[in-house]
Amino acid sequence: MSTEPETTESAEPGKPEDAVRSGTPTDTPDASRADPGGADPGAAEADTGGSDAEDAPGTDESPDTTGTTATTDAETSEPADTTATAPAEGSPQLSEAEAELLAQKLERERIEQRKAEKKGPIASGTKLSGQAADLLAAVRAVESGEKPVAAVFAEPRPAPRRPAPEPVRRPQPVPAAPAPSDAPAPHTVDAVRRVLAEGSAPEALAPQAAAALGEGAEDQLREDPWQLLRVTGVRPEQADGFARALLGAECRPDDERRARAVTVWLLEQAALAGHTALELSALATALARQGVPDADAAVQGTLAEGEALVFQDALDEPGTRPGTAPSAPAASAAPSAGAGDGADDAGGEQDEAEEERPVRVLVGLERYALAEESLADGLARIVSSLSKEPSPEWEAAAAAASGSTAELIRAVAGHGLVLHTGGEASRAEPAALLTVARGLGLCAVAACHTPDGRRRFAALLGAEDPVVTVPGLLAGTEGPGRDAEGALDLDVLVVLDAPQLDVEGAAMIVESLPDGARLVLSGDPVVLWSAGPGRVFADLLAARTCPQVASRTPDPGPLGELVSGVGIGELNQVDAPGKQIVIVPVRDAGEAVHRTVQLVADSVPRALGVPPEDTVVITPGHGGAAGTRVLNAALKERLNPGPGRFGGFDPGDRVAYSPAPGRTVPGQVVGADAEGLHLSCADGAVVVPKERVEQAVRHGWALTAHQAVGSRWPAAVVVLPGDAAQALSRPWVYTAFGRGERHLSVVHGVEQALPRAVAEVTAKPRTTRLPALLRSQVPAAQ
Repeated sequence: MSTEPETTESAEPGKPEDAVRSGTPTDTPDASRADPGGADPGAAEADTGGSDAEDAPGTDESPDTTGTTATTDAETSEPADTTATAPAEGSPQLSEAEAELLAQKLERERIEQRKAEKKGPIASGTKLSGQAADLLAAVRAVESGEKPVAAVFAEPRPAPRRPAPEPVRRPQPVPAAPAPSDAPAPHTVDAVRRVLAEGSAPEALAPQAAAALGEGAEDQLREDPWQLLRVTGVRPEQADGFARALLGAECRPDDERRARAVTVWLLEQAALAGHTALELSALATALARQGVPDADAAVQGTLAEGEALVFQDALDEPGTRPGTAPSAPAASAAPSAGAGDGADDAGGEQDEAEEERPVRVLVGLERYALAEESLADGLARIVSSLSKEPSPEWEAAAAAASGSTAELIRAVAGHGLVLHTGGEASRAEPAALLTVARGLGLCAVAACHTPDGRRRFAALLGAEDPVVTVPGLLAGTEGPGRDAEGALDLDVLVVLDAPQLDVEGAAMIVESLPDGARLVLSGDPVVLWSAGPGRVFADLLAARTCPQVASRTPDPGPLGELVSGVGIGELNQVDAPGKQIVIVPVRDAGEAVHRTVQLVADSVPRALGVPPEDTVVITPGHGGAAGTRVLNAALKERLNPGPGRFGGFDPGDRVAYSPAPGRTVPGQVVGADAEGLHLSCADGAVVVPKERVEQAVRHGWALTAHQAVGSRWPAAVVVLPGDAAQALSRPWVYTAFGRGERHLSVVHGVEQALPRAVAEVTAKPRTTRLPALLRSQVPAAQ
């Protein structure tokens, strides 16, 4: 069976229920949907998640525009219990991916513990820290006579934390995502394999099914065959075939077990498409499409089993600004003698107004509900924990700056949370902010989405010390480390590429910040959203709960002019006398592939002096006659021909390595041995175990826009074959065209679909709860 349906990056925008619509192939004419007895599921893993999902290298599976690519073992298994301290000398060192998974597990445990502590009673003097604890100690010292009043309150305030140096780490190859120690036992896998064979399902699914279902997986599958839907990439029609083989005549479309399993599966597919929850009506429509006869009963059964949660979010009244409370009814006079009837009437009108306030009913998975609620709680804490007293030092720094840089410094001086928007050139403004903060003696750190983003931002600062990647910061492999309470030991955190934050990553960052820290989220609001669920940056911009600073620094040159126009919905003709922009019209996909190889191998190096290794090819999807698979095969044949003796790879091949769902790291193959495939990546040497090569490594001359976001190359070749017209949108074009620093070639085969997409097709809607949660906890910024 197909274990990892493939998608194009961005389909036409639609309603949330479109995200869970199944089974409409659009991407590749050379693929066919495998039946439940067919494909090898061992390759199931997504490298980018969301709408940029892909199947494993070397497979040839039919695409699916619903974003139904499943995530990797990060969702189906947990790392073994370990401590969060650095490994001892001589002990095996965790890989970046494994460290990231461990950090996520520990952070979720901290969130759960923190929520539990909030619900408990607070004893006098407990649960205080920082200035509150110092004040309590001072009061008690005065009351007991230990110190006079003047002595207590004349004590100087503690000095701010100084910048902490990056811990010294030994550079060495790190195994990439080894199999976790809590992998299913061999006897469990064997038992599951026997059940799958009885149900005519591929036996290669056994390790994944055992990992997803845990101990007793065999009995679970016999009792409820539709639990097979919990395995990455399995679709309802395939699970139905497995159930028919096991249950025989007892298998019915109205089976409540099927209804619950399909409901959970639809919510998971919605998460892959970016939604943290679905409206009840959209979920009911999607259930009907999957042949569930009673959608209401299916949802109720799923809720009763605790497999999903239901929420009611109040909506703003028509005409009110998002993030503001609806207008209140007229206040009534206080009750008095002879006025009782009027007061009762006014109270009744107010109750009726409350009852008539519109709400929407949402259904979602617990993990994303917990992440959004934790994110909202953490943002409220950050907004309220910082003193708003003016600081002469900050004001002097702002006075020395100009334009939007000065605005950003002033906003950060008095607020715990600040949003900053702008293009590539605007990154100089948070760089100036970071320099000011460190000059004031604060520990200030910048975190970027990719290693290339880290390199570019460090170049603006002239130093690499305060710049890290978001995954490295959360995993503890980069940055200043954590204090005794588990919080990041810093005063100011600037997160670049903020639109790439999904709700789980954003929640982990916010929960990791200490009280009194300042958080700056900076990014370009027009680029593609995160691969994972949520639209954190866009939701915060819409909620207007904190200061927002829009950069007035334009991106320079013809490329900056072109991309800026795309950002406002205009595809303008731009003068490019230095051949910064070249349009190459093509008639069909075959010609598109030929011209792309010609540009990368000959034209761009000859005309601009940019070697092929510094040029990236971007195309809308992995499948199709001009998708990444076909383009990479053609580019390999021209640039690094070879037999592919290491799992399809040869030394010198450019690759796209996916250490975790939603992340892509460019690299190059160095060699291979018994340990696995050796890669040279921006973060250093990586060894990918041979059993994970097919899942985690692809050829990387050609990428999708989701894979390329957060990085830039000297030259970019954007391929737009005719069959990709439906995948184009303004954010996709903006992101793809903006990956080239010096040159952009557009292999153009979509005719008028390109300007139409730029003008009319905006970002696909995502259903999230964060705006409503923020409105209830954080007042709108004045």
